Order: sequence, then structure tokens, then C-alpha cells
Amino acid sequence: MSTQKTRPAMSVGNMTRMALLTAAACLLDLIPGIPIFGSIYKLDFSLLPVLLGSFAMGPLQGAIILLLKCLIGWTHSATMGIGKLADFLMGLMLIIPAGLIYHKSKTRKTAIIGMAVGTLCMIVGSIFVNKFILFPFYMSAFHMDMQKILGMITVPGIDSEFKMLLLITAPFNLIKGVVLSILTALIYKPLSPILHEKVR
Repeated sequence: MSTQKTRPAMSVGNMTRMALLTAAACLLDLIPGIPIFGSIYKLDFSLLPVLLGSFAMGPLQGAIILLLKCLIGWTHSATMGIGKLADFLMGLMLIIPAGLIYHKSKTRKTAIIGMAVGTLCMIVGSIFVNKFILFPFYMSAFHMDMQKILGMITVPGIDSEFKMLLLITAPFNLIKGVVLSILTALIYKPLSPILHEKVR
């Protein structure tokens, strides 16, 4: 990942790239996720354009792309928007640390460190988001108790909320963070001419 010269945060070039990355994120959001540990946790790749935008332009632009993706996704949400709220919160936990660390020193090493820190933040944050937002919503909106939620998990031995958060939620977000980080590391440099505008 190469160093880029400083440019205005909301230049025409940046806004164009933000729009394109938002469109890409929304398209990826429409693709059904890959079930991991059962139907309740699905791996999707809609955060990939958001992470690319955070690296290319900065965490602020990444957060805007994420917000637009979630607002647009809210219109076809099956969870009355709560899933998109959770997606937004956990997405921020990944892209903000990753973007901030990378932009302090734009090297491959800091990019990897940033994504590792962001993944760790997402793992920890997902436990609280699931416990205090997603689980209560599912139980209230769909008249489910915790046993029904546990029944959506295909891993044997998960018989309590604590085990689900520690052994399912946290590992799922570890897998998600690692997959997104690997994909970002692989495609960022080839896409760099598109993701960066020239400074004349």
C-alpha cells in the first residue's frame, strides 16, 4: 500500500469514489450471506468497499459510505432496521481503528495492524451489540425466547447466552474480520489507481 498525497476530504474525486463504493457495498449487501454456525450468523462482503474507502480516503469517508449503505439497506431490512443498526455499529468498530492507524503511516505493516486492531474491536463490540440490541430485538419483535435463538445455531453444546456470545458471536466476527482483511490486502493495491485521484 503506497503513500498518497493529502487532498481535500470532500473533493469531487472523493465524492465520486464514495458514491461508487457505496453502490458496490449496496450491491454486495443484496447477495445472501454465507451461513456460519447456523442461519443467524451470515458472512457477507458488503463491508469490503467500506474498508477500501476508509483506507483510500480516510475513516470519515469510510464512515459516510457505511452510513449510506446501511440507510439504503434499511429499506429492505427484514429486521425493521435493527440488523442494519448493528451492521453500522460493528462496521464502525472495524473501519475507524483500521483507517486511523493506516493514515498515520501508509504502509502495508500499518494496514495489517490497523485491520487486526479493527477486527479485535469488532469482536469485543459484537458481544455487546448482540447482547443489548440484537437478542432483545429478536425476542421482542419475533416473540422468541433465548432457547429459540440458541436453536438457530448448528454447533452442539451451545445452551446458554453466555456460550453463544463467547463461542459463536466472537468467533464469527473473528472470521469476518480476517476474511475482509485478507480480501482488502489482496485487492487494495490493484484497485489503487481507481481508489486514488491524482494530485496535480
